Amino acid sequence: MPFIENMVKRIQNASLLLDTSLGHCFADSLEHRDANAIYNCLRAYAAIDETSSAEEIFRSTVVAPFIQKIIPHGSSGAVGESSGDELEQDYERIKRHIIDDCKFCLEISFTENSGLHVFSFLANSILKEVLSAIQKGKPRAFSPGRPVEFLKNYKSSLNFLDYLEGYCPSRYAVAKLREETVYIDFMKQWNTGVYFSLRFQEIAGALDSALMTTTLLRSQNSSNQEYSLSLALKQSISLMDCLRSCWREDVLVLSCSDKFLRLFLQLLSRYSHWLSAGLNALKTGNASGNEWAISATPYDFLYVIHDINWLVDEVCGDYLGHVLELLKSCSPEVRDLVKQGILQGGNSLKVLQPLLINSIVETLVEKSVEDFRQLKGIAATYRITNKPLPVRHSPYVSAVLRPLKAFLEAEQEATYLTKELRKELVHGAAFEITRRYYELASDLVSAARKMESSLQKMRLGAQRRGGASSDVSDNNVSETDKICMQLLLDIQEYGRNLASLGVDAADIPTYCSLWQCVAPSDKQNTISF
Repeated sequence: MPFIENMVKRIQNASLLLDTSLGHCFADSLEHRDANAIYNCLRAYAAIDETSSAEEIFRSTVVAPFIQKIIPHGSSGAVGESSGDELEQDYERIKRHIIDDCKFCLEISFTENSGLHVFSFLANSILKEVLSAIQKGKPRAFSPGRPVEFLKNYKSSLNFLDYLEGYCPSRYAVAKLREETVYIDFMKQWNTGVYFSLRFQEIAGALDSALMTTTLLRSQNSSNQEYSLSLALKQSISLMDCLRSCWREDVLVLSCSDKFLRLFLQLLSRYSHWLSAGLNALKTGNASGNEWAISATPYDFLYVIHDINWLVDEVCGDYLGHVLELLKSCSPEVRDLVKQGILQGGNSLKVLQPLLINSIVETLVEKSVEDFRQLKGIAATYRITNKPLPVRHSPYVSAVLRPLKAFLEAEQEATYLTKELRKELVHGAAFEITRRYYELASDLVSAARKMESSLQKMRLGAQRRGGASSDVSDNNVSETDKICMQLLLDIQEYGRNLASLGVDAADIPTYCSLWQCVAPSDKQNTISF
């Protein structure tokens, strides 16, 4: 209808005139900092539901000029242009301008019971202009491809947002600010997921490179002075460096703390798997990818044991406290889960110690039992020659425990072999060497007795065929008795050698069996050296 169309045009013209006049009035009052005029203008904008117009005028009139000077963009010159893409100094200058140029209007908009809470100058004026200026003037500041610069700018931006939130008079105002579209868009510029991926490759790659070596490397020449005095191997130092990198101030992003925790535990698991694979390769003889274990000496495994004990104490002790302190803003339930996860990661290393001890023991045992090959010579000696009863032990006995003694008395023992570990190694090796000794000696005695029984039957058969009396008594000592006597002297000396290492031979079940195997009937139940 013509009447209605005419009214619509008149209303539109009136609205345009009102917006224009109100805009000029608001801009003029901002320029002269007329608090009453600003207050009335804002009330008018709120009444006609045109808050966005006021926010835009404040942005273009007050905020944009000083932002353009701090972060130049477009064709205009730079009065105080900052170098590079760092934002920290820019934010500090912006904060000073906010105090000088914006604070008065912000305080008016937050006046209690004024109805002006509908305005969001912090987001739609200040933050909007800052975001636009960075996107145009310093777009590389948002790039995670340069992790160090990215993290600095990200943390500076979070501090700037905290500063803006400080102007909010209530928690509700803070929550409202964070829900603003500009605030959300600003946070989306920081691609922390890509940043973490780059850090993951950097940290995990460093550990993988260290574990790819074919030998265990001592830490004496390590460039890392912090750990070279505490850890024996470079591989262990690399692990500790990587673990600490996950929670370093210049690496960690708290919003990605769950990812960094996962990486932390993966590093522990990777090191644990590397050790486990090496120990399995040592057993199977398959050195593919685990050459370090095949070429490792007992001393190398001793270094590994020392390192994992130090790592477990460090990770589950002081460093656990450091991590929990970083996550103090999290709930107690979350912090408890983090604690359990790190403790389990440390235990994954601790459970490898018995396997490493077994590897040392097995290597020392194999070297020790090489001298048991001389046992066969004992039987041959008394079977071929008519030697009298032995009166001293065989020469090989003194050499049996020599590899174990050499290991315990080496220079490395003083630094890396604790009393508990020494005791465990000595007992493990002593029990296994004695078991092997018993097996060989019992087989030797059994074979000698079978041979003696066969010869005696043959002798008796020959006597019967020759018509001689079968009631023949031989008062001479048999070859088996001589062999047993020699073995008894040998195991007595062996027992004395064990005692010098702090091991009571009588406490070893197989030693008792060995004693009963070779001792005469009147000494069966009394072990004496």
